[in-house]
Amino acid sequence: MSDSQVTLRTRKFIRNPLLGRKQMVVDVLHPNRPNVSKDELRAKLSELYKAEKDQVSCFGFRTQYGGGKSTGFALIYDSNEAMKKFEPHYRLVRYGQATKIEKPSRQQRKQRKNRAKEFRGTAKKTGGADKKKK
Repeated sequence: MSDSQVTLRTRKFIRNPLLGRKQMVVDVLHPNRPNVSKDELRAKLSELYKAEKDQVSCFGFRTQYGGGKSTGFALIYDSNEAMKKFEPHYRLVRYGQATKIEKPSRQQRKQRKNRAKEFRGTAKKTGGADKKKK
């Protein structure tokens, strides 16, 4: 996939000591290629800024009309602890540093909540089962 040349340019570089990271806008020039994977971008940014790949977060990339250039955002954390503390959970799951919390679908949770509302003041051990017996 990396047969063609990819160039990274960073701009709006900010050092954020409160959150323990460097943050920047990344311009990716990729002629003759549709786009570049975030995993490949993380690897290139980690070697560019001398950090571990596990401490780099890339997101929000949009390819320009006509192709050849993408722009997105990158965060490079000082440590893994800072990344786990400040990075959103869904991004940590995306990078394999956290496990996804499995829960029922949103619709199922709402239906369960509304079934429980029907039995206010009674024991809620059965939910909607008692209503069907009549």
